[in-house]
Amino acid sequence: MAYRVNNIGLWLDEPEELLGQRAAEKLGVTRSDLASVRVVRSVLDARKKGSPRYIYTLEVTLAPGRPPPRLPPDVGEAPALPEPLPRVKEPERWPLIIGTGPAGLFCALGLLERGVRSILLERGREVVTRRKDVAKLMRDGTLHPESNMNFGEGGAGAYTDGKLSTRINHPMVRKVIETFAQYGAPDHILIEGKPHIGSDLLPGAVARIRDMLIAGGCQVLFEHKVEDLLYRDGRVAGLKLVDGRTLESDRVVLAPGNSARELYERFAADKHVSVEAKPFALGFRAEHPQGLINSIQYGSAAKNPRLPPADYKLAENLDVDGEVRGIYSFCMCPGGIVVPTPTEDGQQCTNGMSNSRRNAKFANSGIVVTVSVQDFEREGFHGPLAGLEFQRHWEQKAYALGGGKFFAPAQTIPDYLAGRAKKDPGDTSYRPGIVKTDLNVLFPARLTESIKQALRAFDRKMRGFNSDEGKLIGIESRTSSPLRITRGENLQSVSLKGLYPVGEGCGYAGGIVSSAIDGLRAAEQIASELT
Repeated sequence: MAYRVNNIGLWLDEPEELLGQRAAEKLGVTRSDLASVRVVRSVLDARKKGSPRYIYTLEVTLAPGRPPPRLPPDVGEAPALPEPLPRVKEPERWPLIIGTGPAGLFCALGLLERGVRSILLERGREVVTRRKDVAKLMRDGTLHPESNMNFGEGGAGAYTDGKLSTRINHPMVRKVIETFAQYGAPDHILIEGKPHIGSDLLPGAVARIRDMLIAGGCQVLFEHKVEDLLYRDGRVAGLKLVDGRTLESDRVVLAPGNSARELYERFAADKHVSVEAKPFALGFRAEHPQGLINSIQYGSAAKNPRLPPADYKLAENLDVDGEVRGIYSFCMCPGGIVVPTPTEDGQQCTNGMSNSRRNAKFANSGIVVTVSVQDFEREGFHGPLAGLEFQRHWEQKAYALGGGKFFAPAQTIPDYLAGRAKKDPGDTSYRPGIVKTDLNVLFPARLTESIKQALRAFDRKMRGFNSDEGKLIGIESRTSSPLRITRGENLQSVSLKGLYPVGEGCGYAGGIVSSAIDGLRAAEQIASELT
């Protein structure tokens, strides 16, 4: 019998060899009674400034003949391995999957596991070639409209950090992380409390997943942009591509990511696919020297080599002018860089990324405020695309403030709070570059005031956050989809049978892991219909 032993702590100066001894003490046995000890999770606890420690979860087995111990409250039996899923009858026309981000790739993996091959269509390029287009955008502001930070194999997450941490509690979380490790992501993601692959390693894992799908009989078609759905008698019948070709199937998985604007505009125009506006969040990228964040978070232990670059998670719910809004940090990247993420000329937006070593000199995070359908309407945007139009409006404003070529408008945090633009924001990781300006001219006053109040509250939690070393870079606007393709409990569109809207772009996920899980759920739904 294997047991899960939780809450085993080690201070930074203690060796990992003590883990087995402490697990034995918790079980009330001797160290020699344990046949094996394996780390299954490790989380850094830095709540006590100057004295951080690691908290471990272990899986242990007892030596043969040793009777089971009396289990304390934080020890339980280790979960059994899942049973293999039964295969189903493959349909004559394979399912079509739009998009090769996490939702699309994991849907294809889930289907193949059940014996069903699929055809994946990706508007962008394969992940290695895509890297060159991303580099060109960062180097000189040249945007490839179909191959960039959002479009291409791997989706928006492939070159924006590869974080696998998630707020959702779902049994498939472990499967997603194990799959990435199986296809080349570093093994340490299997035990980290906040697993992170890195933008340098994630593309390789994505490419190996694609190669496995092809080896299993699937087709992966790059630079195949979908123009519209085909439908017949209230059911999807296939896809029409921009080059005029068509593909037939009565099952289409829609996983194009949250920047496939022209596709969503087509759906809203012809009304065969139900679309509704959805709240999201927007704001800025906050950038600080990583050393400053380390000092704030770790105190006197900041230079300990056993500590990773420090991160943070900040959130406030504030009443501003009678409305309660959430303002929070988003996609925090320790030791990372700020990157341009536009998909259309004349529109400026950013995100963050970091490589596996997280060794860049800056830390960055989105500082964003939630916006509602009522906010869209106040700015004159109505209907199912109101959020998309609201998002696009502020991206255009930010582009104009930056002066073109995806230069980003930027301001020190103290200047932003004071409503002035006196100080040079200084050095930055953002390429093509930043332009000093007053970011107060962006966003409605109620949103600006919400961000300002939250920044003051954040500085009370992290003294120094609002120092001259901190800057805001505009804008962060692709936090989640500004619309939702409505679906039922069977994961099919409420208006078009056989269409499965999944992932972040359709309004049902936020991040790599939750998007992958949504893709796996769609695969299970399709398999259940083929049983």
